[in-house]
Amino acid sequence: MEAIKTLIQAIQHFEDYENCRGFMVEMRWMDGIVRCPYCGSSKLTWLAKAKVYRCYGDHQKQKFSLKVGTVFEDSPIGLEKWLPAVWLLANCKNGVSSYELSRALGVTQKSAWFMLHRIRVAMETKSFMKMGGDSGPVEIDETFVGGKVKNMHKAKKPKKAMQGGSGKAIVLGMLQRGGRVHARVIMDRTKPTIDPIVTENVEAGSQIHTDEHTAYRFLSTEYIHEIINHAEAYVRANVHTNGIENFWSLLKRGLNGTYVSVEPFHLDAYVTEQVFRYNNRATKDNRLTDADRFALAVSQISGKRLTYAELTGKVGAA
Repeated sequence: MEAIKTLIQAIQHFEDYENCRGFMVEMRWMDGIVRCPYCGSSKLTWLAKAKVYRCYGDHQKQKFSLKVGTVFEDSPIGLEKWLPAVWLLANCKNGVSSYELSRALGVTQKSAWFMLHRIRVAMETKSFMKMGGDSGPVEIDETFVGGKVKNMHKAKKPKKAMQGGSGKAIVLGMLQRGGRVHARVIMDRTKPTIDPIVTENVEAGSQIHTDEHTAYRFLSTEYIHEIINHAEAYVRANVHTNGIENFWSLLKRGLNGTYVSVEPFHLDAYVTEQVFRYNNRATKDNRLTDADRFALAVSQISGKRLTYAELTGKVGAA
């Protein structure tokens, strides 16, 4: 992987299945010893023609491919296409549409759409260190995501919108000044919804910067709370929320320019994608390359799964 720096180099490298195999083994098993995903045994034989391993353990499925136990599992699409797809999504600043990926890889648009969502699952980081403390102020803000209500047909206008609300999805974000971001879709902008999320992600006693939204004024955890009233100014000395506003700009550039129409049911996945790229961007202190982001995304594929039924909300449907 050290010699791979560009997409074209990655495509040429992974065109050889042995290179795919070596890379997957390196990413999944740090010690280089392949283990059976069913029993954990390392007593295996590589069957080159079938491109699978054979385990000699006492269990029903004795053969498995390198995709088993990852987000790639049960996919008929080969690793020579999966790995370049991960490279693209991890490194394209505004994301990659399923139509563009389908043309680039020679798969159907439906398959490309499913592939992209599986890669987004791999990009998700479950555990975060708390923000704040001695690391500087934390900017907190929310944004609305969705089409303009005035452009909707009357029959499709959300009831909330017709009653004076926005009718849009809401995303809450927290940004460590100069560092990483954490964002997620929330149901509403009330204190009972926002309070536990802020408490979970920001250390008590930290300095937080927010706008004048009242939900932030009565948080149960004690913070050094600085408020910037955007009706008066966007910056007051060191107090502002410009960092998180910049993240919203990046997020919406991808949603509006690349993906165009995103269902609220899937919005969290697109937020996760942008969070991954933002938190692993190249900075003065962190010289991450495209190859580094790609390797990190692939290193997170194990132990995660997304079926088409789950993706389309048809789990348990007859």
